[in-house]
Amino acid sequence: MSKKLNKTQLGALQGLQEEFNNAKTEIADCEIKKASLIVLLADIQKRFSEQEKVLTEEFGKNAIINIQTGEVKDPEKQK
Repeated sequence: MSKKLNKTQLGALQGLQEEFNNAKTEIADCEIKKASLIVLLADIQKRFSEQEKVLTEEFGKNAIINIQTGEVKDPEKQK
């Protein structure tokens, strides 16, 4: 003898399955975005390092740069 879920049971089960699938899809989308952001961050770090080299050549290795104002100071000499 075959048994069957009633409409309420079937609807509840299908609803939960849909919620589960949606959550998995959202997690996958977040992971894809995360991977893209990691690549972007690595690129930004590379460009920052390149810019740092240019500024080091121009202003010296120990120059102090105020990133808000652009002011460049020589390091304070220790007594």
